[in-house]
Amino acid sequence: MEKQIIAKLTKTFEDYVHEKEGLEYWFARDLQKLLGYDKWENFFVVIEKAKESCKNAGFEFDDHFLNVRKKVNLGSGAKREIDDFMLTRHACYLIAQNGDSRKEEIAFAQSYFAIQTRKQELIEERIKLRERFNAR
Repeated sequence: MEKQIIAKLTKTFEDYVHEKEGLEYWFARDLQKLLGYDKWENFFVVIEKAKESCKNAGFEFDDHFLNVRKKVNLGSGAKREIDDFMLTRHACYLIAQNGDSRKEEIAFAQSYFAIQTRKQELIEERIKLRERFNAR
């Protein structure tokens, strides 16, 4: 994958991250587009697989895949409610792992979220270590 494409995709993932009360999250409908899925129905299947992976790993999937409803504008100017999910970084990682790896976007996301998740783990380990040393 070319460096320019990698830089663009990295920026795009970071542009879509939201933050609330110190927690990062993405909306599934945004992630769907970023990962190259045209139809929600196809992407929803990937989300369900990722939720199953989360559960099988011993996590509460509701902590990572929060069901939400959003209002979207229709072409006529009217609004309609649609289903969506607020996803943690871990949920995005699991979705990437369960996506169609033939898609270039999925292949990139698999690496991106694995690296970003590991970075976060290292930061958390460093914080715990610092707290332990400061408690002495």
